[in-house]
Amino acid sequence: MAGLYLSQLTLSHYRSHKRAVMDVDARPVAITGNNGAGKTNVLEALSLLSPGRGLRRASAEDMTRRPEALGWKITAILHGPTGVHEIEIVSEKGAARQTRIDGKPAPQTALGRIARVLWLIPSMDRLWIEGAEGRRRFLDRMTLSFLPDHADLSLTYEKAMRERNRLLKDMVREPSWYTALEARMAEAGAAIHHNRLMALSALEEAQEAAQTAFPTATLTLECDMPEDTEALRAALADNRMRDLSAGRTLIGPHRADLHGVYAAKGVAARDCSTGEQKALLVSLILANARALAADFGAPPLLLLDEVAAHLDAGRRAALYDEIAALGAQAWMTGTEDGLFEALGDRGQRLEVVEQDGLSQVILSP
Repeated sequence: MAGLYLSQLTLSHYRSHKRAVMDVDARPVAITGNNGAGKTNVLEALSLLSPGRGLRRASAEDMTRRPEALGWKITAILHGPTGVHEIEIVSEKGAARQTRIDGKPAPQTALGRIARVLWLIPSMDRLWIEGAEGRRRFLDRMTLSFLPDHADLSLTYEKAMRERNRLLKDMVREPSWYTALEARMAEAGAAIHHNRLMALSALEEAQEAAQTAFPTATLTLECDMPEDTEALRAALADNRMRDLSAGRTLIGPHRADLHGVYAAKGVAARDCSTGEQKALLVSLILANARALAADFGAPPLLLLDEVAAHLDAGRRAALYDEIAALGAQAWMTGTEDGLFEALGDRGQRLEVVEQDGLSQVILSP
């Protein structure tokens, strides 16, 4: 199986990094440093190598280094099933970021055709106990990893829904204003629902086929909507009066929720301990990676922020074993090198240090 990895990552005026050049090989990368040194900034830059808003969902302006505010640039040399590519992501003075692949302008969705990127960050630890929006976003990121065009469907649906909601808030009752919008919503909405179910099926298969130290999660998609395009269009039309009263659209994939169960115990994920919830998330990310390795032809880049801090020594060692067996280039952060002791020479080390207000990345022995 062909690998997917970066051999070089360069950050210029990106958040705390005035200039950082990281030359690495295909092995996992352990990044250490004090809190606030700029470790997560490296992972955020890597997350921009996939479609979407990145792991912090920040604006391009927020990513620029202060006080210069000159704009920023990320350059990466990517090796994967489609060959070696140079990726440049640029924002000029806080403007929306622009993507170039091998020197040519490209849409963000093109990144999903040459690379797959998955991440797990501390804010996701509350996934099972927060609102449904976070779980939908988590599911859509997994779905996007299999189907890069899922992002376009989501944008189409959300744009049409915003326009419909504006009509609803303005109490517009004339049916002709709604017809075209509801047709677009139904077509995109049914496809979104189908894609999500496909992703869940792939995850279930990947979990069943693997022997892992992490618990299996049983996932179900809860969504009270017709799955057929025409039926969804009719439901939207029939629901207009109710939606007018609410001032918003009350049926569709934007109302879906992801339900998880700790399979071995039969306990809902939201009722599990904090450690069990974290282990379930790690399990899902690993299952997603295994499924992608079969589907895409290479395991994805894994971005794991402070993941080791919430796992005991046994599960940390198990995580590194699974990453090594998968052959994934995982970029992991931690405050101390001892967290990665079980990784041994299967990985490489970078250290982020702060000097005179600047983040610097150095290769650790």
